[in-house]
Amino acid sequence: MTPQTNPFTLGVASGDPLPDSVVLWTRLAPRPYEPGNGLPGDGAIDVQWELASDESFRHLVQNGTVPAPAADNHTVHLDVRGLEADRFYWYRFRVDGRWISPTGRTRTAPAPTADVDRGRFGLLSCQQYDEGYYTALAHLAGEELDAVFFVGDYIYENAINAQAGARHYTAPLPEFFNHVTLNLTDYRLRYALYKSDPDLQAAHAAHPWYVTWDDHEVGNNYAGDISQDNDPVDVFRARRAAAYRAYWENMPLREAHRPTGPDMRLYRRFQYGRLAQFDILDTRQYRSDQAYGDGWQYPGPESEDPARTLTGAEQERWLLDGFRSSTALWNVVPQQVAFCRHKNTTADRSQLSMDAWDGYPASRDRVLAGVAEAGVANFVVLTGDEHVHYAMDIKEDFDDPDSRTLGVEVVGTSVSSGFDGEEHPDDWTLTLAANPHMKFYDARRGYALVTLERTHVHAEFRTLTGVVTHGAPVSTAACFVSEAGDPGFSAA
Repeated sequence: MTPQTNPFTLGVASGDPLPDSVVLWTRLAPRPYEPGNGLPGDGAIDVQWELASDESFRHLVQNGTVPAPAADNHTVHLDVRGLEADRFYWYRFRVDGRWISPTGRTRTAPAPTADVDRGRFGLLSCQQYDEGYYTALAHLAGEELDAVFFVGDYIYENAINAQAGARHYTAPLPEFFNHVTLNLTDYRLRYALYKSDPDLQAAHAAHPWYVTWDDHEVGNNYAGDISQDNDPVDVFRARRAAAYRAYWENMPLREAHRPTGPDMRLYRRFQYGRLAQFDILDTRQYRSDQAYGDGWQYPGPESEDPARTLTGAEQERWLLDGFRSSTALWNVVPQQVAFCRHKNTTADRSQLSMDAWDGYPASRDRVLAGVAEAGVANFVVLTGDEHVHYAMDIKEDFDDPDSRTLGVEVVGTSVSSGFDGEEHPDDWTLTLAANPHMKFYDARRGYALVTLERTHVHAEFRTLTGVVTHGAPVSTAACFVSEAGDPGFSAA
C-alpha cells in the first residue's frame, strides 16, 4: 500500500554513533493518532534512504531500500556501516518517490585511537507533554554539538486531556489520550503524540542521540518487576513488555537491543576516541524495590542492606570491569537518578530519596570503590529525573565535606516536566546549606551542555523563562569547571 498522505509526520532521528556506523530512524505514520498509523496491519512498506556528505545531497555516500514492517509499527532502524570516523553526514527517506522526509544531520564518533581535543554534548531528560512546550529542544537544535544524551522520561504514562494540559490546545486531542498507558497500542500512540512535536523533531534531526530510559517510559517509580501500585507481577511484566517494545520501536537503537518480552538490554558502552568512555546505565529494570515504601524516608537497615542493588549484579560487574579496562581520559556515566547524596535538612540525620542512589547506598559505595580501585581520575556522572539543575562534587564520604572528591555530577533540569519552574524555589537556601558538595541549584526548565576537553570538563546550565507558552528565550544560568586530574566543580 502506498500512503496517500505524508507518512513522515514524526520526523527522523539518528543515534548510537560508532566510528564507522550510525543508526538512522523514521516511522511511517500518515495518521499518527490512530492505531496502526493509518497503514496496513501486516506486511511491510519499502522505504528508500540516502546518506550524503553534504546537505544538498549532491554527493551521495550510500543509498538503498529498507522495509518498514507493520510488526514494528512501520518503523525503520537502519544501521548504516562503512562510514568515515568523526564526520558529519546528512540523511533522508522516501516512500514511493512521492513523499520525502525531513533531512537529518548526524555525526560518527572518532576512531578509538584518535587523540580528540574536545567533545560537546547536550544533556536532556523529562519532557512531559502536557506540562509545557518543548522550547528547550528548539534551542538545543541550534547548538553545535557532537551528540545528545537523553537520560530518561522521554514519555509519561499519565492521562492527557483534550487541551493537552498546560498547552491549552484549541484544536482538541483525540479522547484516546485521556487514559493511562497500559498496552502496546497505548504506548505506540503516546510516542506518536510526543514525536509529532516540531521542536522534538528538530532536536532529533540536528544531532545523533544516545538514549536511555527512566521510569515514566513504563510507569512511575517502578522497580524491576514491581510497579508502584504493586500490581500482580505477571500483569506488570505484560505492561513492561508493551512499553519496552514501543520504546525500541521509537528510538534510534540497533536490532541488538530489540526486547524479548519484558526484557531489553539497554546499558551499553561507547568510546569517543581517547578522550572519553561513555557507560550508559539502566537503573530501572534490575533494581531492588525501594526501601521503606519509597518516597523520602530516613535511611536505616532496610535501605542500607548491602544486598540491595540499583543496577543489578550483572550490570554492576560490567560497569566496574569497564572502569578497569578503560584507557580514556574521561569516564562518563550517563544515567537516570541523582547519584550524590541529597539531604533535605541540615540536621545530622535527614530524610533521603529512596528512589535515587541515596536509597541504595551499598550500590553507590561499590561503584565508587570500583572508581578508586581502577584509578579513574576523571569520573563524570550525567543525570536527569530531578527537574532541576545541580552541579555536585562526588565525595568519598558525604558525611565529611573535607573528604576526597572522586568526580563530579551534572544533573540537568527537565525539558518541560514541572511547568515553568523557578530560579530559587522555597527550599533553595536550605538545600545548598544541607549539601555542601552541591555547588549550584536552579529549578527552571532547560538543558545542560557538557564539554569535555583534555584539561577540564565544562558544564553549562541553560534555562528558559518558561514553557507553558511557546518560544521563550534561553540563557546561560551558570557555568562550572572541573580540572582533569583534580576533580571538583568551581564557577567558570
